[in-house]
This record gives sequence, C-alpha cells and structure tokens, in this order.
Amino acid sequence: MLLPKVMEELIEEFAKFPGVGRKTAERYAMFIINKFDNEDALRLSQAIEAVKTKIHKCPICGNLTDQDICSICSDSKRDQSMILVVENAKDVFSIEKSNEYKGLYHVLNGVLSPMDGMGPEDINLETLWKRVVNEKVREIIIATSSTQEGETTALYIKRVLQEVDVLVSRIGYGVPVGLNLEYADDLTLSKAIENRKKI
Repeated sequence: MLLPKVMEELIEEFAKFPGVGRKTAERYAMFIINKFDNEDALRLSQAIEAVKTKIHKCPICGNLTDQDICSICSDSKRDQSMILVVENAKDVFSIEKSNEYKGLYHVLNGVLSPMDGMGPEDINLETLWKRVVNEKVREIIIATSSTQEGETTALYIKRVLQEVDVLVSRIGYGVPVGLNLEYADDLTLSKAIENRKKI
C-alpha cells in the first residue's frame, strides 16, 4: 500500500534519528496523525525550530546554551579552580544530574581519532589551553570515555599540560555499585583494579 506523500516524508525524517528504524518511524508518524491536534503539531515544530535557531555552543566552555554564556560558566558560586573535560554536552547533563560536581566544564565536542582524521585542531582544545593559562585553574579532571580514542585524548591533554602548574587527574572507572563481580567484563574489572583506592 502506498502511503500519502506527506506521511512518507514524515516517516523518512523520523528514520534519520539514531536507533529509529522504519517501523518505529511509522509508529511515530501514526502517533502524530492520530493523537496530536493542530496545536500539538505546531508546538513540536516550533520547539524543533527554536533549538536549531537559539541553541549554540558557549564561547567559554563549549557547552550547549541559549544564553550568551552558559549557566554553569556564569555561576559565580561554582568552583572556578576545577575544570572537568568531557567529550560532549550530553556528558555535562549526565554529571550535573548527580549533583556532586561543583566546578566548571570544558566540552571537547569530539575525541582525537587519527583513523577518522580527527586531530587536536578538530576538537575544542585551543580554548582549553587559554583557560588554563588565563584563569585560576588548579585542576583539570579528564572525563573522556575509556575507549581507545578517549584514552588517546586524555593522554594528549596530560602531555600538553605537563609543563603547566596544574594537577591533571582522570575520573575513575570500575565496577558499578550493586553489580556482582561475576557479571563484570574484563575491561571493567581491570579498570576497577587499576583505579583502586585506600580504605
């Protein structure tokens, strides 16, 4: 059965989302057709347009914001002496949910990956070096993923900053709370042993 052209176009747009196949895209389209009224549809289209026109990267840290400077960089109550370096803005949101970290962030918007042609000039490193020199930073905490690219990026940052009077640390990786050791994979266990601490 041939679908109406406008419905097919909507399905094709939904199918562009990561993890959304044809069947899921069809369900989304049917949901909008059957459950959304005109106001719902208008609000959805306005929300999509707004994030594309109003959201940009903070000029200081690279985090996503709709202000001139993001709310974290402009918060004077945060610890200005610590910068947590993450791969992308989603990592900032995840860490903020824990409500534990009270310092600043720096979003790389990528990782070093020579195989993919991603060098130091392709990610947000230049502004990190400037922040370390110009601000009163005492510690850089690297929170890149434990993939080969994440580890390469962490080592590169550490190497560049070794001549600067700043502590460079790496977040710990290991066994999640509540996980039985028999279910942990080899990499998780090795990281847990490597990142052990005195009790």
